[in-house]
Amino acid sequence: MDDHEARLKRITMRSWRRGTREMDLILGPFAEAELATMDAGTLDAYERLLEENDQDLYPWITARLSGGTAGPQAHTAMLDRVAAHARGRLREIRGA
Repeated sequence: MDDHEARLKRITMRSWRRGTREMDLILGPFAEAELATMDAGTLDAYERLLEENDQDLYPWITARLSGGTAGPQAHTAMLDRVAAHARGRLREIRGA
């Protein structure tokens, strides 16, 4: 396994094992669907996002699901990307 593959596996595991089930269910599927398409800089940004507490991340992401914006400006692009993925999954689940 090369360094990039190992990094993706490590980040995926961090995404699935957050500490709260809600964030596991948001970040785990996001990581599985999106990490392989990210360049090194985007992966760095996602890893910085993973350093935040679930108690902060959850309201920042769910605010975006209802059209709001919350969270630090440094994470805006990644929060938007995660929320867009979560929105798409909700549509799939609801059959819309």
